[in-house]
Amino acid sequence: MRILLAEDDRHLGEGLSLGLKQLGHTVDWVLDGVAAEQALSTENLDALILDIGLPGQDGLKVLRKLRNSGEDLPVLVLTARDTVENRIEGLDLGADDYVVKPFDLLEINARLRAITRRREGRAAPVIKYADLELDPAARCLTKGGEEIKLGANEFTVLEYLLTHQGRILSRQSLEESLYGWDEGVESNAVEVYIHHLRKKLGKDLIRTVRGIGYTIQKLAHS
Repeated sequence: MRILLAEDDRHLGEGLSLGLKQLGHTVDWVLDGVAAEQALSTENLDALILDIGLPGQDGLKVLRKLRNSGEDLPVLVLTARDTVENRIEGLDLGADDYVVKPFDLLEINARLRAITRRREGRAAPVIKYADLELDPAARCLTKGGEEIKLGANEFTVLEYLLTHQGRILSRQSLEESLYGWDEGVESNAVEVYIHHLRKKLGKDLIRTVRGIGYTIQKLAHS
């Protein structure tokens, strides 16, 4: 999952960014509302973690502008303002969920999974496709009931393709799901991960659309 973290507390931001990366996410971190707004307008993201008390432009204003633009990006709001009025205001402006500081990393991760499932139109936590079952929470994949070992980036690529079934995803969009701003993109990395996935799961699962990208066909019952 490619996440934008907008948090001005450096200690908290560093800890949350590192923790989410260790859980398998790609995280880009900004320290103020202006930088958050710019990143939202230019980056391909799966979720936003948004602190209310940002300098430059507060989180509620960032959220208001995001929703007024018609963007349905899942938003998890962080705040130290533990009042009902603040929570209501954020939710009414379009936040998908709310967490009051201090919080637990695993709870943040679970809430991120929940709000992104809703955007994808899924209720079940496990993604099922033919004889495959992918569990994002456990970072586990089974095929016909047997566990298939995947590397971290292989898992991320497969999850991204399965959650965008029927869409042709460019190499660039897959790279963006794997690498944040501060990480160098490895040459031909996507092609290597696709090759490994085909060896483990069969050559027909992931289709190459020449000159455009990769896709997993949407099943009628998915």
